Amino acid sequence: MPTVHANGINVYYESTGQGEPMILIPYLAADQACYAFQVGEFAKHFTCYSVDLRGAGLSGKPEGTYTTELFADDVAAFMEAAGIDRAHVFGLSLGAATGMWLAGKYPERVKSLSLCSAWTRSDPFLEVIVEGWRIMAKALGSVTEMVVTGIFPWCFTPELYASRPEFVESLADFVRGRPMPTVEEFLRQSGAVLAHDATAVLGGISAPTLVMFGEHDLVTSTRFAEPLTTAIKGAELTVFDGCSHAPIYEDIEGFNERTLAFLQRHTG
Repeated sequence: MPTVHANGINVYYESTGQGEPMILIPYLAADQACYAFQVGEFAKHFTCYSVDLRGAGLSGKPEGTYTTELFADDVAAFMEAAGIDRAHVFGLSLGAATGMWLAGKYPERVKSLSLCSAWTRSDPFLEVIVEGWRIMAKALGSVTEMVVTGIFPWCFTPELYASRPEFVESLADFVRGRPMPTVEEFLRQSGAVLAHDATAVLGGISAPTLVMFGEHDLVTSTRFAEPLTTAIKGAELTVFDGCSHAPIYEDIEGFNERTLAFLQRHTG
């Protein structure tokens, strides 16, 4: 299994494709395979490095307090260990929170920044949602089933459940087949979500940045669009119609097409 030792932990990753390097950072509780519908297209143009964050997948899961800044330190150390000087950085939700810290703290490492379902800092509404997930994980004793019954309804629109129930079920089966954190590991990762506040570093992001939201997302809704695009100089905004928190699944073709269009404008 491809791993490198970085920032005191073993970081698992997979790489595929050819071209300029691209780092894909997973969302809460997920492993690197969460971007399966994106990597196939992105790898036609970039060498994609999909990593597992601390506390999830096959990377190290030490005890202690996790933060989005710590995750960014891990990714920067991974890049150093893997010999990647500079890369396009992509992430959704927790992956986006990590990406903005990476771009703000290590600007020389980031060639472009793609942020989907991002937020500047956790507000009371987001905190209530995440605390509910934490309560459900402890009650069920299973992060896998908490994701399917607790997080999925925040990620997908009612219309997707109604029109494509078999697709939602296939995603549930996918989650059930992946290496998932224990409840304690999930609590550490989700603690980083609750504590996230990148406002101090957003002004230091110099990489071309694409900020993306789902039109119907409630978790990290377009309430965060203005703070992000104001703080990150020159940031572009894209909103995916008819999507919730995870447009990477609800509008696969449109998401990949619009993200690649941005990336290719900043390649070379």
